[in-house]
Amino acid sequence: MAFESNHTLVTEFILLGFAGNLKLQVTLFVVFLLIYLLILMGNLTLVTLIRIDSRLHTPMYFFISNLALLDVGYSTIIIPSTLITFAARRKVISFTGCTVQFFFFSIAISCECWLLSVMAYDRFTAICSPLLYAIIMSKRFCVLLVLGSYFMSCLNSMVQTAFIFRFLSFCDAYINHFFCDLPPLLKLSCSDTRIIDIVHFTCATMLVSTTFLIILISYIYIVVTILRINSAKDQRKAFSTCASHLTAITMFYGTGSFMYLRPSSKSSMDQDKIISVFYTLVIPMLNPLIYSLRNKEVKEAFRRIRERKVFSL
Repeated sequence: MAFESNHTLVTEFILLGFAGNLKLQVTLFVVFLLIYLLILMGNLTLVTLIRIDSRLHTPMYFFISNLALLDVGYSTIIIPSTLITFAARRKVISFTGCTVQFFFFSIAISCECWLLSVMAYDRFTAICSPLLYAIIMSKRFCVLLVLGSYFMSCLNSMVQTAFIFRFLSFCDAYINHFFCDLPPLLKLSCSDTRIIDIVHFTCATMLVSTTFLIILISYIYIVVTILRINSAKDQRKAFSTCASHLTAITMFYGTGSFMYLRPSSKSSMDQDKIISVFYTLVIPMLNPLIYSLRNKEVKEAFRRIRERKVFSL
């Protein structure tokens, strides 16, 4: 660190992570590593399965594969560096490294919101306009929706990253967290954070309210359309195509809203760490299970691949 006037110019941060003795650190290292390997295996297997099985080459599975890749991406932004801090004596991340980590993590979190809303629109089109589904959800339009999700996420991330790392002065280098997230960074600032709080709350509220509104309106139309179906069997079939998506939405928006839509003054670091573990490790690990175990088409694709391998042997 270098000293300037009465303020400290921070050139690196020290991640406190999860305090505890050596045994606890080793245990957490093993747990985080195993979960990360499960995230990689589960999501990449799902992406590979969707790619090699032609029956899964539909808009819905195109979006699921992009969501799986995104889960791999934002877990990779956080977990490897966390594993290093568990193993290292000096748990340091540079100012630039912290900025880059926050920037890409913000993109990933924002993009997950947009992709979940895009998937809701896809289900709305499939159930409410089945005859026009193939025309509306063309390959080009699906690609544009994914690119648009990343574009909006980049804008959101650039605004927040610029305000935090260019306009804040940090008086302390000890981050009471296991990665560079917004709440612990704000607690280190010796500047007035009211403007940053307003910018962050505005960006987060616009992101969550816009994407959640798309999801809500889509599912209102979906429920109304399904209730008009006379056959109970067809109703269950239509609801089953949305079950996995609704489960993923509930988990992600529930934890994300609780974490980022609160004023920084009301956040507890220990509580935030637990919530962060949930959406950086648990949700990316569970998503491939949600979209495979509760999805008949994915299970049938697994069965076809197993039969193909047995036949070839």
